[in-house]
Amino acid sequence: MDGTRLHAHAAARADELPGAGLEHPFGPEHEVYKVRGKVFMLLSAAVGHEIVTLKARPADGAVLREAYPEVSPGYHMNKRHWITLSPGGTLDAALLADLVTESYLLVVEGLPRGVRPVDPETFGRREG
Repeated sequence: MDGTRLHAHAAARADELPGAGLEHPFGPEHEVYKVRGKVFMLLSAAVGHEIVTLKARPADGAVLREAYPEVSPGYHMNKRHWITLSPGGTLDAALLADLVTESYLLVVEGLPRGVRPVDPETFGRREG
């Protein structure tokens, strides 16, 4: 996936998430997605190409970095709890959407129950 599509797919998924909003606290070249004031995704081209930075469980981040060369520790973020996605490789739109959603849910889990826009335990789960 090229950088333009990487950003477009990530932004499209974030725009679908309840309570998510786009801000530009670091200038127009950095898109910061938040839920209830907490960051769950950053889009930029700070390293010379488009990147997406997302929150991830440490074990999941380690597995993703091992499996995908386009996944690296979070750029300018805690390297244990954040990952950065770069263009290229085999990362597809479905996995990208799942990673954006997971980042969002990790942040929602940390919010007080009264301000959570969704229940992170049940959001997105289908009845079987």
